[in-house]
Amino acid sequence: MSSSATPDKRPAWVTGAREGIPLLGGYVPVAISFGLIAVQSGFSAWEAIVISTLVYAGASQFLFVAMVAAGAPLWLVVVMTLLINARHVVYGPNIAPWLGRSRYWPWLMHGLTDQIFALSHVRLPQLPPQDRMGWYIGASLVAWFSWIGGTAIGAIAGKELTQRWPLVGEVMPFALPALFLVLLAPKFASRHWAMTLAATTTIALIFAIYGFKNAAIPIAALCGALVYYGLDRLARNRGRRNDEVNHG
Repeated sequence: MSSSATPDKRPAWVTGAREGIPLLGGYVPVAISFGLIAVQSGFSAWEAIVISTLVYAGASQFLFVAMVAAGAPLWLVVVMTLLINARHVVYGPNIAPWLGRSRYWPWLMHGLTDQIFALSHVRLPQLPPQDRMGWYIGASLVAWFSWIGGTAIGAIAGKELTQRWPLVGEVMPFALPALFLVLLAPKFASRHWAMTLAATTTIALIFAIYGFKNAAIPIAALCGALVYYGLDRLARNRGRRNDEVNHG
């Protein structure tokens, strides 16, 4: 991935689409898994595709089909889906300053996923202001269509794929976490980010181990944000005191 500004000869959305292509390595296998599981849970192939098109929320979709198949009340399905997606309350404000104002924000945020957020957080600051919105749209569309396409493959041909190549079914669930770790890796170069990621991971693991898997992601994300904010405040206060000593 290039760290330089977008070349003038290439439209920003093309650059975003090109740099979003590596996401397919994580999105497509997991989307295939979702399509297969949705059909096995009693949904039709078209219903699975519509869910991926309109909901487009990864883990929430797996929870949605499982709860609906189990006969859970609609209000509980909605509450649990919103709880898992509460992390977007943190994502949106963090990239909003880089994209500026737009009347298309409600539509643009539909394309905000964990991986798009991680990629945007690295790339948007490196791009000229006039290219950022186009880049985001290109990357988001590639991710969205890959998720829809993977769901279609899983819903229509997922059973045949896993029967012919059983190893595929074992590997698919790990593709997206591995991709997300790769996207986060550059942040470990910063001590603040390394400590924040370590704290977030530890908290999520503790909640998951004790059986609170649905709450692990939003609570860990909130705690991670607080840890980073606290470390940033401490660093600023230390720098201010050093300046006072040096100029005192």
